[in-house]
Amino acid sequence: MSEEPDRPPPQAPAIRVTAMPADTNPYGDIFGGWLMSQMDLASSSVASRHSRGRAVTVAADAMVFHKPVSVGDEVSVYARLIGVGRTSMRVRSEAWRRARNDETTEKVTEAVFTFVAIGEDRQKRSVPPMPETPGNIDP
Repeated sequence: MSEEPDRPPPQAPAIRVTAMPADTNPYGDIFGGWLMSQMDLASSSVASRHSRGRAVTVAADAMVFHKPVSVGDEVSVYARLIGVGRTSMRVRSEAWRRARNDETTEKVTEAVFTFVAIGEDRQKRSVPPMPETPGNIDP
């Protein structure tokens, strides 16, 4: 993945959520699976918007958890389209935490999710090419 920057991406997050006690392991840290599901949800929003319909997750690149997330932390997930095939899309997702009573942010993890666009019949369908304008669905 990329070298860890000191601040979040400039675009608006695809998802922002507060980590709650129900999302913790027995040691009080937020489950990695909960964080991955938030990233998948944010990435799927980008993929669905780009493909103008249903898109399903088919892969997630290796995730490395750089920092823990604690109860009460605000988690912002940034997602952007980085590649398009005939029926597939790759979306880079980064999760950042901010302590509830602080302005300091830290990147906690990142991954690339791969989606395939499908129709109502659950069969693969074509997707538009990469956009040329900046934004959440820009390379």
